[in-house]
Amino acid sequence: MASDDPISDALPPVPVQFIASPRDTAALERLASQARADLERINVPPPAWVLPAESSTAEAPVLDVLVAGAGMCGQTAAYALRREGITNMRVIDRAARSDEGPWGTYARMLTLRSPKHVGGPELGVPSLSFRAWYEAQHGEGGESSAEGTPGWLALHKIGRVDWRDYLLWVRDTVGLQVDNGVSLHSVSHADGGRVLRIELEDAQGRRETVRTRQLVLALGRDGSGAPRWPAFPSLRRGDSHAAGRVFHSADPIDFAAWEGRRIGVLGAGASAFDNAACALEAGAANVTLFARRTQLPQVNKSKAASSHGFLRGFEGLDDARKWRVYTYIFDEQVPPPWETVRRCDAHDAFELRLGTPWDDVAPDEDGVTVTLPNGGSERFDAVIFGTGFDVDLLDRPEIAAYTAQIDTWANHISATEAEHHPEPARFPYLGAGFELRSADPAGPQADALGRMRLFNWGATMSHGALAGDIPGLAIGANRLAQAIARDLFVEDADRHWERLQAHEEPELIATRWYVADKGSD
Repeated sequence: MASDDPISDALPPVPVQFIASPRDTAALERLASQARADLERINVPPPAWVLPAESSTAEAPVLDVLVAGAGMCGQTAAYALRREGITNMRVIDRAARSDEGPWGTYARMLTLRSPKHVGGPELGVPSLSFRAWYEAQHGEGGESSAEGTPGWLALHKIGRVDWRDYLLWVRDTVGLQVDNGVSLHSVSHADGGRVLRIELEDAQGRRETVRTRQLVLALGRDGSGAPRWPAFPSLRRGDSHAAGRVFHSADPIDFAAWEGRRIGVLGAGASAFDNAACALEAGAANVTLFARRTQLPQVNKSKAASSHGFLRGFEGLDDARKWRVYTYIFDEQVPPPWETVRRCDAHDAFELRLGTPWDDVAPDEDGVTVTLPNGGSERFDAVIFGTGFDVDLLDRPEIAAYTAQIDTWANHISATEAEHHPEPARFPYLGAGFELRSADPAGPQADALGRMRLFNWGATMSHGALAGDIPGLAIGANRLAQAIARDLFVEDADRHWERLQAHEEPELIATRWYVADKGSD
């Protein structure tokens, strides 16, 4: 509800924000040509060097790496692998092109949360940066262009769909092939764990089995668990009434269908406010956002954990320090962006009720009854859970054969700490190269798990925010790719030794000192 507080009237104006800017295809083609020339100048990609995998079976050739997921993390990881000379690789994504990741689907903010100057997907190549992409179309200056789009200096934050289109442009520019409409169905292993057998499924339900030496699990924000659905006595996920009136913020929602209706939103984070704003902008009669806290979080502590020193050094900390850092950040929680809060406050139909948790959610044919503390209740036409994503690998069917064996942080802290921080305790305890580890290192599945690299939010407790948050993306992708390159080389060390001995490329053939038969000195 709009504030009558005179302080609110003195608040600074919200900068101009937009989801997408006009596209200049010709300018982007010129920039792509420049970027490819820049990559050639620094010898990217370098020559392929990985030896063909040896296998005890006569099945089809073995991939060196399968990257499952082509959103921001998977795409950047695959590009980083190419930069390490790893080419025997396949990249898949279950979504159609342009629907990878949240940007064009369930993300409902106007702009990214991160500052506009952060990099990542370009991996240090200036002509592949978002700034270069934006300036090529709209210029550097602070004044708006003829179509009203600000130049780079006047841009407040990156539009959500602009970011999606930029990622696709980077993918095409570096020549990264993605098999869209193909999902990771299941994982098993062969050759004593030296090769992973991956069953894939396309959009028509057809199955395909491939083999790979390394698997990158870049399955997105929910790739380490599932959307977090609060448990309420009267709410059942299979209830037909719930299916049409109870939503998670990651669900497809037709906000226009709720024009003139009352909507309840649970949560105090960015996604809760984003969804409330979308309902308000679609004409909802009233949107009430409920939060358990008596005040919104005020400080984003994770910003202090985004320096290069922190992002590079966190993985080297001992377990106690790692645990201390992220349980503190999680407990403090992240405030919603101030622009997003103002987006909601701009509507008289918006109401924020702090210190008001929900005790029950009961959908029926005509609406949803939300029970509040002290016996009160509210009636809504629909409700939305802005409650984020849980981390629990037991929710990931793709690796169901291994979940019982995966090492988690619960095995590295006290029972008291695990009880006090149950979700951080469920995070996987990863190795230095993002590899999953077995709770039983001597078990038969340990080798197979070590070939699965988790490159999404689930890596946070072990590596910091390197796989999901833009500021750490380049550091994370390079660390992942270099670890895979190292392991592929070490695994074939004896074969590389043979290759070294067999190498014959005379350097002095163009001189009078060339000796065709080296013989002995």
